[in-house]
Amino acid sequence: MKNAAKMNVLLSLAIMGVGMVVAGCKSAPELTQANALAMIQAKYNAMPAAGVNITVNNDGMVQGAAAKYWNRTKVYPNKYWADFTLTPDGKKVLKLTNGGDLIQWRPQSPTDAKFSTVVVTVAASHLKALSIKDIQDAVGGGKTVEYTEGVDLTGVPDALAGIAHNPGNQLSTTRQADFVLDNGAWKLQSVE
Repeated sequence: MKNAAKMNVLLSLAIMGVGMVVAGCKSAPELTQANALAMIQAKYNAMPAAGVNITVNNDGMVQGAAAKYWNRTKVYPNKYWADFTLTPDGKKVLKLTNGGDLIQWRPQSPTDAKFSTVVVTVAASHLKALSIKDIQDAVGGGKTVEYTEGVDLTGVPDALAGIAHNPGNQLSTTRQADFVLDNGAWKLQSVE
């Protein structure tokens, strides 16, 4: 009888020990695409909002003049160089990277399609994390995910947004985010 009682006690202790081990080995929570997207967007939202750089090519110069963002104030003897001054309406929606109000248009030739200048939107915004691709396991137990980072043109007038869609502008980029498990929860470690 004593051996049976001892066996029951040992069996009970063994079962409790296995239960404690199983309870202590929690599996990592799932990192969903929605959770990954929310963490990346939270990182972007924590950064200061900024204007969007827009490359203005020849077509953009014509569009900007039609939208009355700038006026041609001087034409040079070669007939393809010109100076453009920002209008009051232009100053409300964009600024020049040099801080002034004069665009010096200096292409190499009348047919130079590569010459451009850069303007910055007055409307400040945060980058947007857009589409998440499949989440991959990384070395060391982390996760990596490729996603699309895009600029936000909310608050930018249609004419200026149209210029932003001209060739030479990159409105989205593919990035990679790395996640680590921290105290039982997924945490965004870095964005590359």
